[in-house]
Amino acid sequence: MAIHLSAIKRARQNEKRRLRNLNIKSTVKSSVKKVRVAIEKKDVEGAQKALLKAIPLIQKAHSKGVFHKNTSDRKISRLTREMNALKVKAA
Repeated sequence: MAIHLSAIKRARQNEKRRLRNLNIKSTVKSSVKKVRVAIEKKDVEGAQKALLKAIPLIQKAHSKGVFHKNTSDRKISRLTREMNALKVKAA
């Protein structure tokens, strides 16, 4: 356990950030799962709507420092590719 006041404060800050990051990651995971479930059901319109909601959440997670830029770009890219593949199959 921290002894110095500055270390105690740092521990408090780290805990707050950990909980915030956990919440953001959970929200992103839920939104990505909604997209993937809609894709599995071959619901083009539902998947499109879910994707349009998921992309800003992923970008926000990057801007808050929860995800590295490459991680957020990779997640968006993979979801978009899956969505485009579904559109091609549907057409």
